[in-house]
Amino acid sequence: MKKSYVIIGLGRFGTAVATELSSLGNEVLAVDMDRAKVQAIADQVTQAVAADGRDPSVLRSLGVRNFDCAVVTVGDLGSSVLVTLSLKEMGIPKVVCKAQSDVHRRVLEKIGADRVVFPEHEMGVKLAQTLAHSNVLNFIELSPDYGIIEVAAPHSWLGRTIRDVDVRNRYKVNIIALRDSVTGEINVSPGGDHVLCSSDMLIVLGEDQHTNAIHSL
Repeated sequence: MKKSYVIIGLGRFGTAVATELSSLGNEVLAVDMDRAKVQAIADQVTQAVAADGRDPSVLRSLGVRNFDCAVVTVGDLGSSVLVTLSLKEMGIPKVVCKAQSDVHRRVLEKIGADRVVFPEHEMGVKLAQTLAHSNVLNFIELSPDYGIIEVAAPHSWLGRTIRDVDVRNRYKVNIIALRDSVTGEINVSPGGDHVLCSSDMLIVLGEDQHTNAIHSL
């Protein structure tokens, strides 16, 4: 189901969020004090307005209380706190904020932000995972401690069944799917009798400390 979003702050991150949400068919209101930024995005979202999002009366006049979610991407701590407080007082169901530091994050969480993101940090984590583990094709972070990776079947597992390897008990991870690197065929939720071979790419779910341990096998 499509939803309505208000994006406050049209830096690179805010612009990317706004345009992507709009491309997915959602209603998007983009707000920034910089008229040039507003004009640049006007044709790519439902509505773009040059206004000061720190002013509660401005937010009320824009009807932001009727939106499903607000994304606050203004950079400095003071401005993001003012905007977040106003949005929470208006009763918006979900407020997502961009933070620049751990202190910034703690302040935003303290005043009620439903989710705080570090775009640069999160991208850095994903890049580091790719660089550090050349046999990992994909990495998806589900939380700070859990993720899903796609990794080549360890050499020591080849020729053995999933049951024999005892992946869940011995390695504390779950193989949720297999992808044949030759044919591209996907085997969702493979059975314990499946014999692992060199063409098997494992889609593995687990805590990062356990999924990372698979790389050294």
